Amino acid sequence: MISDPSLDLVEGDRIELTVGAPAHGGHCVARLDNRVFFVRHALPGERVTAEITERHKAYLRADAVEIHDASPDRVEPPCPFAHPGGCGGCDLQHVASDAQLRWKGDVVREQLRRMAGLPDFPVRVEPLPTAGSRTELLGNGGLLGWRSRVRYAVDAANRPGLRKHRSHEIVPIDRCRIAHPAIQELDVLKLEWPDAAAIEATASTGGDVAVLATPTGAGVPDDDPTGNPAPGGRQRLSGPAEVVEVAAGREWRVPPEGFWQIHPAAAETLAATVVELLRPAEGEVAWDLYGGAGLFAAALAIRTGARTTVVESAPLGCAAARANLADLPTVEVVEARVETALQRRRVAGPVDLVVLDPPRSGAGAQVVRGIAAARPRAVAYVACDPAALARDVQTFRDLGFQLTTLRAFDCFPMTQHVECVALLEPV
Repeated sequence: MISDPSLDLVEGDRIELTVGAPAHGGHCVARLDNRVFFVRHALPGERVTAEITERHKAYLRADAVEIHDASPDRVEPPCPFAHPGGCGGCDLQHVASDAQLRWKGDVVREQLRRMAGLPDFPVRVEPLPTAGSRTELLGNGGLLGWRSRVRYAVDAANRPGLRKHRSHEIVPIDRCRIAHPAIQELDVLKLEWPDAAAIEATASTGGDVAVLATPTGAGVPDDDPTGNPAPGGRQRLSGPAEVVEVAAGREWRVPPEGFWQIHPAAAETLAATVVELLRPAEGEVAWDLYGGAGLFAAALAIRTGARTTVVESAPLGCAAARANLADLPTVEVVEARVETALQRRRVAGPVDLVVLDPPRSGAGAQVVRGIAAARPRAVAYVACDPAALARDVQTFRDLGFQLTTLRAFDCFPMTQHVECVALLEPV
């Protein structure tokens, strides 16, 4: 082990560090000899031996491989694959449940401080309800058994598994502990898949289970639970062509390869929160940007009875929205990229209420400017990435809006990810 911090560190070297606060990305920050280390598998305040995994000009990445002074918030990971060099899908299995909520709250608060200029904005991360869902079967406070959509990558030996952190290397597993029980009961991990790049399994809130195969060469994104399904054509191996989801007092029929919130309680919770924050009134015009199957549009339209426009770029999402919202005559679905729809006035003000639920990269300045120009009464920003949210909040602030309320939810237990709903209103 290298003990002299003046020595140059390379991948595989080990060094003793005292770990500091959590940071965006699922790691904690440590500093030594004017160098910054991003350390996974650690907790704030711990003294650890860290093994260098990546070396960059401004920082190093490392895994905590020995714990010398453990935090009282440290627990034994329930998954045997959640360790340095193992599956990279879960960042926080070594963290107690209440400490996971504090960890995520600290990250959101720090992003708002650094990127949005809001040093003291209060953030409290709320757990999602598990009552009435099959997540209760696995206990552990709802931290396991929640993930209703799982994508297994297939390795060169035709075995399905999950990727290591920041790697294309695939770790074969016996089962994913955070996967929905109906997915864990499938036999896909026991089989070989010589013609597939990935196997995707969906267990819907309506009780449907579907399995899809992505053919070799079609391209498979990472295992991030906030991400969209894999691109390219897929073969349905079992289950219905459309699965039933239940949320916001309605049934939704969506293709298993289409987008839907990944935690069984997330869609209901987020729709209710959007309504609570926006307080839609009769006659108010609304936009649902990055609208997917139209979850938020439905929640607003049944309360306003007025024109509500869904903007979605994915053909699957648009088709699902048109089918699921056919009973709401005031809803229009526009198939376009949001920035294009705003720029070319496919949607145009005046508008009273805006919901935007962009991908992990955020809405971006062009979209924020288009929304601000329409001068809505209120904007509900649903975000799965706190850094992208904070960046866009700063843009809104530059354009005369203020962040008045933020609610954060633990939609992705055991991982670093957190979902926020931010209310922005004109100053």
